Amino acid sequence: MPSESPWHKSSYSAGTDNCVEVAEGVVTGVRDTQNRESGHLDVPAAAWAALVGTLRNP
Repeated sequence: MPSESPWHKSSYSAGTDNCVEVAEGVVTGVRDTQNRESGHLDVPAAAWAALVGTLRNP
């Protein structure tokens, strides 16, 4: 369970409810902001960093 940092929304989601939230740590949690009660997806931190790096520098 991601508990090393609080859940936060992307800065690109300003003013919208259609986004995901993440809690980053050794395991990064990813969840739908509108359906928090549905749970979350755990992603290894290295995989999350690779995804974010690819999205920033395609």
